[in-house]
Amino acid sequence: MFVKTYKFKSRQKDVDKNTMITIIIIALLALFVIMTYNSLIRSRNEVTNSFATIDVMLKKRYDLIPNLVASVQKYAEHEKGVFEKVVELRQKNYSSLSDEEKITLDKEFNKASRSFFAVAENYPDLKASTNFLQLQASLNETEEQLSAARRTYNAAVTDYNNKIQVFPNNIFAGALGFTKKEVLVIPEVERERPNVKELFNS
Repeated sequence: MFVKTYKFKSRQKDVDKNTMITIIIIALLALFVIMTYNSLIRSRNEVTNSFATIDVMLKKRYDLIPNLVASVQKYAEHEKGVFEKVVELRQKNYSSLSDEEKITLDKEFNKASRSFFAVAENYPDLKASTNFLQLQASLNETEEQLSAARRTYNAAVTDYNNKIQVFPNNIFAGALGFTKKEVLVIPEVERERPNVKELFNS
């Protein structure tokens, strides 16, 4: 009788030990999933926040378009094509654009602005204009801030993509709906923004 009781207690201890080990493993796994999820959420929020900074700069530049057109149009009435392109960009309602459309608008603006400043270069009176010089300063400042914001955004996207692609995060990231984001890649030609300072000093 004593032997049976001892064996029963011994088995009970083994069952309790196995149950405890299982509970600890499940708890550790749950803790890992929670920590991974929270880390991915923080990274995704950093990407969103970084794009919001770009968005502010794009909006600021977007709001400068009417001043650009007004400053140059009276000097170059015959350059209708350049102005039509810039005005067409400005007629889109910025707040209704998706993030992808804002990036497309940014690329289109870069192309149009090069032509725009090439036109301005042919008019010495325009280069000496106080309004245009003020606009030059605003555009240069905005472009520098936009460039810095793009770098910050790309760093945040790279960090986020690394987190969702490394093992074992990639297993949970896919299951939890985290998807890869694209960095902002600007074609080499478009990276050379118009040097407005040189334009007005030439």
